[in-house]
Amino acid sequence: MSSPVARPEVLNLRVSQIREVANAGMGRKDILPFWVGESDQPTPAFIREATAKALIDGETFYTHNLGRQDLREALSDYLTRLHGRPIGTGRLAIANSGVNALMLVAQAVVSPGDRVVVTAPVWPNVVEIPRILSARMETVALDRAQGRWRLDLDRLMAALTPDTRALFLNSPNNPTGWMLPAQDRAAILARCREYGIWLIADDVYERLSFAPPVLPASFLQMAEDGDRVISTNSFSKAWRMTGWRLGWMVLPPALTEAMGVVVEYNTSCAPDFIQTGAIAALTQGEDAIAELRADLRAARDQVLGALRRMPGVEAPEPEGGMYAFFRIDGRGDSMALAKDLIDKVGLGLAPGSAFGPEGQGWLRWCFAHRPERNAAGLERLAGYLAQ
Repeated sequence: MSSPVARPEVLNLRVSQIREVANAGMGRKDILPFWVGESDQPTPAFIREATAKALIDGETFYTHNLGRQDLREALSDYLTRLHGRPIGTGRLAIANSGVNALMLVAQAVVSPGDRVVVTAPVWPNVVEIPRILSARMETVALDRAQGRWRLDLDRLMAALTPDTRALFLNSPNNPTGWMLPAQDRAAILARCREYGIWLIADDVYERLSFAPPVLPASFLQMAEDGDRVISTNSFSKAWRMTGWRLGWMVLPPALTEAMGVVVEYNTSCAPDFIQTGAIAALTQGEDAIAELRADLRAARDQVLGALRRMPGVEAPEPEGGMYAFFRIDGRGDSMALAKDLIDKVGLGLAPGSAFGPEGQGWLRWCFAHRPERNAAGLERLAGYLAQ
């Protein structure tokens, strides 16, 4: 009799190398951790206070599979303002985190054996979720030019063939900070329309662009109701709500009812009182987002400037997000380097190989921290390089 183990698709999933590095450093009080993607500041007080009141008032019951109506109305108003065109509640579904939204979408549209394309390096969950469902994954690697990351549009177009079921795009990108140029979106959408490809945009960092505060470029601004376009998003990053585990999906209207069924058989619904906090975020949070974006812009300049002054360091410019993705000459093994930094100087960074083979040799620094904390980490890295 065979051993009681998981099916091959699960056994073959990549183990999170970010978690592997974090486990190597957890418990050490001298570690400066920059390995996970979150701010070192708590959720804004007005969100916490609204949620605490909701909990005390007894908002602890099951809610609609797609989310409470008042939350979906607040989200509809927010997205309509943000993208400059109506996005009604009939297209919206609330999920128990952004990653849960990606899993729900994959369950709804991806079947075993389907061919799925994703640009990389990228957050590993984007690649591994379709693999859990026995899909075939193909990556299109980002390049570097003029000190920035870029996408070879022709290479992506060549990968979008008639047998492609879905394209996953994450922009601004984790880990590189790359942003899909607005002029490329129309061509990509046209190809997906031509071949009936599902276009799934992971928009979790859309408010964290370093460009002027104009409308974020989005497929939602050009997609029609009949297009196979889905946007997944999260409250985690723009509102500093990483531990709350709440996200959303913008769906074609014809998919929304079926998505409610998929939600039912995964989590049933999102927590009642947390949805009240999400309403506060959507209706009162613009100043907090502007403050965070300003902090991140300053942190980017601080960290990138210091990295570029260090000998042998290449650090392309991130256009959005909260990460510096850089490499050190002669250090091609990301995991070995990340563990050595922990061991030698107590500096916790994510290995680039965690984001696929396209990231091998690179390191990711989450700079969403106070200036003095980033400065202390940079001092440790400089000391390491001087050894």
